[in-house]
Amino acid sequence: MGHAGGVGDVAGVADVGDAGVVVTLVTPMTWNTALPIDEALPALHDALASRAVAVLEAPPGAGKTTRVPLSLLAQPWLGAARIVMLEPRRLAARAAAHFMARTIREPVGQTVGYRVRGDSRVSSRTRIEVITEGVLTRMLARDATLDGIGAVIFDEFHERSLLADLGLALTLHTRDLLRDDLRLLVMSATLDGNAVAELLRDAHGAAPVIRSRGRMFPVATHYRGARAQEQLEAHASRVVREALQAHEGDVLVFLPGAREIRRTASLLNASLPNGSPLNASGATVVVHELFGMMPLAAQDAAIAPAPHGERKVVLATSIAETSLTIEGVRVVVDGGKSRLPRYDARVGLSRLTTVRVSRASADQRRGRAGRVAEGFCYRLWDAHEDPMMPPATRAEILDADLTPLALELAEAGVDDAASLRWLDQPSPALLQQSRSLLTLLGALDDNRRITKHGREMVSLPLHPRLAHMLLHATTRGVPGLGAAVAACLEERDFLRGTRSTAPADLQLRVELVQGASTDALHHALNGAVVDRDGLQRARELARELLRELTRGVGRSDSRSHSSDDSHEGSRENPRDISHTGSREASHEDIAVLAAKAYPDRIAQQRAIDRHSAPAEQLSQRKRYLMRNGVGAKLETNDSLYGATWLAIAEVDGTPPEYRILRAVSISLESIRSQFSQQIREERVITYDEDANRLIARRQTCLGELVLDDAPLGDVRPEERADVLLQVVHRRGLTVLSIGRSATQLRERLAFLHRHDAQWPDISDAMLIAESGTWLHPLLLHARSLADVGEQSLVGAWLERLTWSQRAALDQLAPTHIEVPSGSRIAIDYSQPDAPILSVKLQEVFGWSTTPLIHSGRVPLTLHLLSPAQRPVQVTRDLAGFWREGYFAVRKELRGRYPRHPWPEDPISALATRRAKPRGT
Repeated sequence: MGHAGGVGDVAGVADVGDAGVVVTLVTPMTWNTALPIDEALPALHDALASRAVAVLEAPPGAGKTTRVPLSLLAQPWLGAARIVMLEPRRLAARAAAHFMARTIREPVGQTVGYRVRGDSRVSSRTRIEVITEGVLTRMLARDATLDGIGAVIFDEFHERSLLADLGLALTLHTRDLLRDDLRLLVMSATLDGNAVAELLRDAHGAAPVIRSRGRMFPVATHYRGARAQEQLEAHASRVVREALQAHEGDVLVFLPGAREIRRTASLLNASLPNGSPLNASGATVVVHELFGMMPLAAQDAAIAPAPHGERKVVLATSIAETSLTIEGVRVVVDGGKSRLPRYDARVGLSRLTTVRVSRASADQRRGRAGRVAEGFCYRLWDAHEDPMMPPATRAEILDADLTPLALELAEAGVDDAASLRWLDQPSPALLQQSRSLLTLLGALDDNRRITKHGREMVSLPLHPRLAHMLLHATTRGVPGLGAAVAACLEERDFLRGTRSTAPADLQLRVELVQGASTDALHHALNGAVVDRDGLQRARELARELLRELTRGVGRSDSRSHSSDDSHEGSRENPRDISHTGSREASHEDIAVLAAKAYPDRIAQQRAIDRHSAPAEQLSQRKRYLMRNGVGAKLETNDSLYGATWLAIAEVDGTPPEYRILRAVSISLESIRSQFSQQIREERVITYDEDANRLIARRQTCLGELVLDDAPLGDVRPEERADVLLQVVHRRGLTVLSIGRSATQLRERLAFLHRHDAQWPDISDAMLIAESGTWLHPLLLHARSLADVGEQSLVGAWLERLTWSQRAALDQLAPTHIEVPSGSRIAIDYSQPDAPILSVKLQEVFGWSTTPLIHSGRVPLTLHLLSPAQRPVQVTRDLAGFWREGYFAVRKELRGRYPRHPWPEDPISALATRRAKPRGT
């Protein structure tokens, strides 16, 4: 089978095989156009024939997306089976299928078809089915053997989407356990093929890696950093005009998102000469937009060849980095930014974040200019910034909401994600959080097994939150309303604020999706602008979701390969979303549906301090606490301002208070009725440390929200003791009334423990650690910490001693010692290594050596005091002091204190505590 010079394998005629199934036969034919990938096809065919797994590396423009699947149709191992190829985006899937169908001169839906959300073209004759990634996981859920499929191709795997990683892991699982004959091919442009080859390793070793050199015309790179204070849109518009004047051909501009695309398009359309050429080519310039949420017709127009006499400027997101071929592009203008989803686990919310593109993405973008001829790339940054760019885009699985993945794994019967093969393991902590949410939604049981409701959720092409809500809407008798609410929350917000943020009211958006006019809602819009394209997309999605519900597709065959050509359609007139359902929808229906989708974001207005200033009360009325314990706030001028309860669908910002973007007011009665199984009654006993008293309440709670609060009269002693003990644990022993006698006992015992470990340790750390045994019994009889008296503490600590230790305590660590003057002086044990005896010097005349305690093993540290009670000497060697230090002290102090004795021989002198009488 020849391949050199552009020879390949394409579809031929149809025949009837076994059981009357229509099978497309394949015969070798010559490709219309040779592509760089052709030279790699023989090696790829050999690898898949001998090993069944392979990795194909090919640069953009090599032709891998459209040539490889067609070339596999005639492979003996495929037989009559189908090929499934995964594309990361709907636009790329449709474009690839159409291109392949044109290559073999057939309409799409025959040999080559596609299946994406809301649009399918497949039939019984389809041999190559191009699908988006979520479709594969649903196929696997329905039939883990992938019966009838001979090969699965993962295209553009370097984009590392969450569903691509999941799909590959599940397909490998199927191949390992059930289908060792299933061919698996991973294709990429800028990925470490060796790492993927290791992931695909089988009994024969790592998967073979086939590399295609591709064909790349030279691309000259120019750097155009922004001017001072220049916004990205103005910067891009300026450089596009420069490129149009300097070069021939079409221009592809990469911008982060739809907002920047629209603004740049507006600037370009305003600045380009109307109907006049910009250079000697004489062609007029037409600006096109290209992003994922556009109508399909507009997307097709953006990637179609420009008519004669016209030049295109295509303003695109990263959707145009790979897979898509926009013919005629000679110039790329790269804004250097991309918008990627990042998951905020604190509020369970994914949000799009604008980030700097990786060097790999920048190289991909530049390569788009060298597909058909010498090209030019303008980078909207300075050359010295290149090294600061990340080398590659992070895999989505590292930053994404894992709830859909957790549900898909449960559907596949995979309890331990680590048992699958991943390039990057999903976070166990985030998986656990996702499973907790799925349990809350009723998708998983307490043993993490998928429920019937969970299987129904998987069948709907929505995030599990919205799938759960949509199914509940059907049960509630308002499926049309459910579809409208889901569409409002699935699509990007189509309301745009002008002076501030758009109104948060979700009901306003639902009414617009259901057909209400902006004139009728003029007052409620409060100056907000409706994005007509966004609203139309939401309406189309609502109809599509309703169609799945009313036709039963969501519960049965939405994941299957249809056996008749009627599945091409999915285009029949949908039922009206504003009236479908068994009864008229109400505001409370919308609120309940929003709460069902986001039960963790039901919110309660924070308590308002009626004693605060009026301005402060106004500020307090916009602050809320969500069920998950996170704070949120409304704009003061929002129509929902002051509502007591909210069902919040979307927030933005950062802790401690997120900004509420989409929400609806909800009644407490609805919260109680809809979440009765999750509401718990609690006995809440706390301690007011300022008032030094217990506060006991009976509270009905939903998560962190308090639905009811009333005094609790029957507080049990154990409950009081537990709360008081928690205060001690939190603040330490200083909250107890520890007087002098209790402190002295602790110090004496600490001294004994330091010198003999057989004595108990009653340090703060040990007493708190063991407080359940000695302190808890005392607290059973207390109503406050002040009720625990000092003598109770002394008794509790003495109870920690054995009988023999209690008998020896006063002997080994006496509280006082009698000095030669006859005084009984207290011993200071605050320093357990060296207890202190502070005594006036004249009272120890006659002592020849330092006194000892602890059976004569530990000398006291003597603080010898002047008559004014100031230390004149600190010593543990009294004999040495008498010999060497006393005479210097005597010389210095005798004149200052003449009424006190200063004998020449202190050892033989009479100790005294008194001064001489006056006149003597």
